[in-house]
Amino acid sequence: MSIRQDLEKRILVIDGAMGTMIQRHKLEEADYRGQRFANWPSDVKGNNDLLSITNPEIIIGIHLQYLEAGADIIETNTFSSTVIAQADYDMQSLAYEMNVASAQCARKAIERYKTAHPDSLPKYVAGAIGPLNKTLSLSPDVNNPGYRAVTFDEVVAAYTEQIQGLVDGGVDIILIETIFDTLNAKAAIFATKQFFRKNPLPLTDSRVDFNPPLGAGGELPIMISGTITDASGRTLSGQTLEAFYISVKHANPISIGLNCALGAQEMRGHIEELSSIAACYTSAYPNAGLPNAMGEYDEQPHETAHFIEEWAKDGWVNIVGGCCGTTPDHIKHIADNVRKLQPRKLPVVEASLV
Repeated sequence: MSIRQDLEKRILVIDGAMGTMIQRHKLEEADYRGQRFANWPSDVKGNNDLLSITNPEIIIGIHLQYLEAGADIIETNTFSSTVIAQADYDMQSLAYEMNVASAQCARKAIERYKTAHPDSLPKYVAGAIGPLNKTLSLSPDVNNPGYRAVTFDEVVAAYTEQIQGLVDGGVDIILIETIFDTLNAKAAIFATKQFFRKNPLPLTDSRVDFNPPLGAGGELPIMISGTITDASGRTLSGQTLEAFYISVKHANPISIGLNCALGAQEMRGHIEELSSIAACYTSAYPNAGLPNAMGEYDEQPHETAHFIEEWAKDGWVNIVGGCCGTTPDHIKHIADNVRKLQPRKLPVVEASLV
């Protein structure tokens, strides 16, 4: 079964926060380095993506916890696995390897889960592509608004390498997420489309998205998830939700949604709006409320699940889960609450000239 067929039948659950779960392990510098990078000249503590290489059992274990909690889609540990983001640790040369290793960690987790639960419903690996630490729409220099720290071509090249690694590692979906700069997202979309034009998957590959197929070959389905950063209802680069949707819908994604920045209570109106305009499936994976004064998240699993259950009952969502601060407990409550609810039906879009 393809994910598109699955989405027609049920609400799918995406996993929760990776960083929150890694923090529970209270890792030190040596845990990140492992033996291979024991003498690396830069500090690497906090480079969570590196753990897929140096400590893969931790990452596989986190994936397994989310699968056991009821997640249908698990995201690779690759939020910062690009040459641009890894420059912070002088690890640009490892970007491709990180993506392959992270995708393989997710695949191994699903294999172990299926061995223990042979009659389980299909599970999918989403290759997580983050927003980068450099933006194409905003200048980092307040005295020079025209300056950009990176070019469009450099961003495309970084994302292309990441996509190559994710595909080689065996992901089922390309997930362009936590988008606060739509131009960065457009670079990721361009990189994805260009990659599959040059490297089309055989149409016999069960992962291929047929909406639309690429001639004699195909591409992986694309999920897109933006971030509304505050009460203004806009992304950080200034777009309203409708403008953001219109800016990225040309990618023919399997879903468009929102994640991060807001808790479910604050995200509610935006999800309602998105469900009314999106011609594709919709996704929503909010934070566990808003952070407290210490930067921690206090919203309890049953509270997050209650909000998301309401969205599902109202027919607004097809894919739900959690972002910052959410744990397997949050995902279990969400999965339990939406399991028997019907997914949002795709609207019938009529092509017309006015």
